[in-house]
Amino acid sequence: MASPDEKWPTASFEEKYTLMMGSMSDEEQRRAAANVIHLCQCSKCPTNTETGEINAVYCTFGKSEAIHEEKGCLCSVCAITKTMSLRWEYYCTQGSAKELSDL
Repeated sequence: MASPDEKWPTASFEEKYTLMMGSMSDEEQRRAAANVIHLCQCSKCPTNTETGEINAVYCTFGKSEAIHEEKGCLCSVCAITKTMSLRWEYYCTQGSAKELSDL
């Protein structure tokens, strides 16, 4: 059986989430997101530019209450998308990856 480290490159978001964050509390998940904020593209995104929200990590925390119009999305070029095998866009208006997944 492959170890989690060996499986990581080909694992789905659901598998990675379960391995990495499945047993974390909401607070622990917030701290984990803070550790990868430097990879997040949300603060540069055309949809998010006028909200004043920084350090958003919408893929983890979900929808923004300040965003009402989709003006372009950088999720597909975000390192978090690649690392976590995310397959959606517009987390800021659609919800977190966990909400959009089969979890």
